[in-house]
Amino acid sequence: MCGFTGFIGSTNNDLAVIEQMIERIIHRGPDSSGVFLDKEAALGFRRLSIIDLDHGSQPIYNEDGLLVLIFNGEIYNFPKLREELISKGHIFQTHTDSEVLIHGYEEYGEDLVEKLRGMFAFVIWDKQEKKLFAARDMFGIKPFYYGLMDGTLLFGSEIKSFLPHPEFKKEFNEKALKPYLTFQYPVSNETFFKGVYKLPAAHYMTYQNGELKVERYWSPEFNESDQPLEELVGEIDDVIRESVQAHKISDVKVGSFLSSGVDSSYVASVLKPNKTFTVGFSDRSFSEIDNAKALSDNLGIENVNEVLDPELCFEKLEDIQYMMDEPHSNPSIVPLYFLAELASRDVTVVLSGEGADELFGGYAEYETTAPLRKYRKLPLWVRKPLGQAAKQLPDIKGKNFLVRGGLPAEEWFIGQANIFKETDVTALLKEDYKNAPSVKDIVQPYFDQVKDKSDLTKMQYLDLHLWLVDDILLKADKMSMAHSLELRVPFLDKKVMETAAKIPDKYRVNEIDTKYALRLSAARALPEESANRKKIGFPVPIRNWIRNEKYYKTIKSYFESSNAEKFFNKNGLLELLNDHYEGKANNARKVWTVFMFLVWYKKYFEEY
Repeated sequence: MCGFTGFIGSTNNDLAVIEQMIERIIHRGPDSSGVFLDKEAALGFRRLSIIDLDHGSQPIYNEDGLLVLIFNGEIYNFPKLREELISKGHIFQTHTDSEVLIHGYEEYGEDLVEKLRGMFAFVIWDKQEKKLFAARDMFGIKPFYYGLMDGTLLFGSEIKSFLPHPEFKKEFNEKALKPYLTFQYPVSNETFFKGVYKLPAAHYMTYQNGELKVERYWSPEFNESDQPLEELVGEIDDVIRESVQAHKISDVKVGSFLSSGVDSSYVASVLKPNKTFTVGFSDRSFSEIDNAKALSDNLGIENVNEVLDPELCFEKLEDIQYMMDEPHSNPSIVPLYFLAELASRDVTVVLSGEGADELFGGYAEYETTAPLRKYRKLPLWVRKPLGQAAKQLPDIKGKNFLVRGGLPAEEWFIGQANIFKETDVTALLKEDYKNAPSVKDIVQPYFDQVKDKSDLTKMQYLDLHLWLVDDILLKADKMSMAHSLELRVPFLDKKVMETAAKIPDKYRVNEIDTKYALRLSAARALPEESANRKKIGFPVPIRNWIRNEKYYKTIKSYFESSNAEKFFNKNGLLELLNDHYEGKANNARKVWTVFMFLVWYKKYFEEY
């Protein structure tokens, strides 16, 4: 929908600073801008007009003008909340969902967030109490960053908006690099910019009299139901159809991203937009265009698609990393950037399938093979020591089988990416960057919260808190907003979550398939081949690119740079790259992860 930025502290009534800050995020809202400024606070806003096109400008004020709101996102239950607030005497000036937040805060205070159904990050400034209240949605669909520097609280949708502020100290966070090299995304709560933090999903924040408080207001809970499968399947289908209907509310054109997977296919089949959008590469093993076009034809929908040019992809890597704010090496960011650009030519809003895997059990790592299920019937006293011994072995055939078969999830699972082992990272990094939270430090607190649950639930719970928020949703927001496109995710909905949390393990993942119950629900709307098709997951041919001489030389120049020498054992980097280029090893993900970091560092610490 939009983007915002601002700060609490001495403003000197200087309009220029806040205007420079909002200029950095004009891509999030090219339609209009707005500013609130007094001696203690400055709030800036960029608008992408979606609902109530004529009257939705921000900041928005309450009746007496003492509360000021800036908001990014959509509140899907705003009509009901609006009626409720009007009945309590609140006077509305617009028909936007934004205004529900400010009157809702007047009425309910901090409890407002528990009533909201939607995706959001917002700030409310109380001019009289000199108090800031800010919140982020339960799944972390919309980003929110903040930093307290020399008595000034900076906050916003993107870190780049902080750069023009005179109190902002741009310092590299030396503790962020090591975990990134394992997870492939910025997993730490403190960002790559020292002193800048992410407000976690499902949290709100208050700031008053120099005191900053962050509180959690929701946490996912999986509690299995004993409902019959057919009843659960019907409930899933009902709630997803209702969520898609809620998510399509808009006064502008709405389309749908479409891959070959069941998630986006399910959404598109229920939404039935005029157009779906797909990208791929010329090699059909790295393209979902054919399957997406076939489903669109079956549904009577136009599929707009584009085959991506590798050279253009490489040319845009700097822009992509700039838009991400922090280094991010999931290769799917590249096609997602171009997919958003493609869709933005025709529509302003798109629906997509993010979140279904985490809620309904869709990843291959959640699945157990028949041999593994048979092996787990052996006594634990046999399997556990074998699993512990296997963990110490190099990556050889059978290691993963013994580890997964003998150890609980918390001793081997860290999410959907595991690029560098910690020991390999330690050998590759310079001394100043080795002192960082360990992988166990990062994942164990989440496992502790579900220690009595099944391994499947433990894995889903971890992915909901780390992978979903800081990989899947972060790139979805940043790459879509880079092209002034609003992306909505109907699977990540409060009511859908309530239903997904009831599904027993055996109906989430079993010997038949992953997302078993969801696939049965999707089959009510999709052709059989679409409902049962295995996940491909935005494949990107980086393995082949790095073996192309032109791109190899580009990456090599980064690996030989003075920037690389600041952080890494340069000989170790070049060995990884050359072994891959010469076909001695498949180091594509490792090479790409380091490469993306160096591209990002050059952009933010040399050019800005």
